[in-house]
Amino acid sequence: MPHIIDIPESVIERVVRRCGTPHPFAALDPVRTALLVVDMQLGYMHAELGHSCVPTAPGIVPTINRLAETLRRTGGAVYWIQNASDERSREEWSVLEEQASPARRAARIRSIAPGAPGHAFWPDLDIREGDAIVPKFRYSCFIRGASDLEERLRGHGIDTVLIAGTLTNVCCESTARDAMMLNFRTIMVADANAAMTDAEHNASLIAFYLYFGDVQTAAEVEAALDRGARRDVA
Repeated sequence: MPHIIDIPESVIERVVRRCGTPHPFAALDPVRTALLVVDMQLGYMHAELGHSCVPTAPGIVPTINRLAETLRRTGGAVYWIQNASDERSREEWSVLEEQASPARRAARIRSIAPGAPGHAFWPDLDIREGDAIVPKFRYSCFIRGASDLEERLRGHGIDTVLIAGTLTNVCCESTARDAMMLNFRTIMVADANAAMTDAEHNASLIAFYLYFGDVQTAAEVEAALDRGARRDVA
């Protein structure tokens, strides 16, 4: 079941004072916009295969699929981010390994090592030919050693990213914050992200919304993409 989204009016008022509007990125150019779908894999969604199952994640799949179709239809791009753990990443990011118990480390390796069953995408995701699949080896897609996503986006003229996936407050928020600091216009899609609890989900959205970028629902994003597409035609 998707999260109950609760962003207090006081938070919205602070955003308006900072930005002059509740949605600084209400206008979208679809051709320059990419949807980044983060870590929607069996390792995070399947109770038997995964090491860190997020109970709310399956519930956002229809919203992600609809949003991906809107991006394709309006001329945008869809990137499916696939998290992994391999020997090199475990050596280079050893501090993560130090924080986990031996059992937890072993479970993570079994879950999301390339080729492991948990590394695969959730089967109900509508991944199409023409979409991009990007391997990722850190929480954030953009930090050094994580992926080549930044280069791919720059090469396609993308300046705006929509963040969806799981966990809201870990890989999604880390990716969103770094995207903003790399000068991408960044929107976290409120009903297309999943965390362990409503409280964690909303805390992450609020922290991002106050200082880093925009938070919109999928319906708001889709309406903005359609408006942008009509402007392009006109």
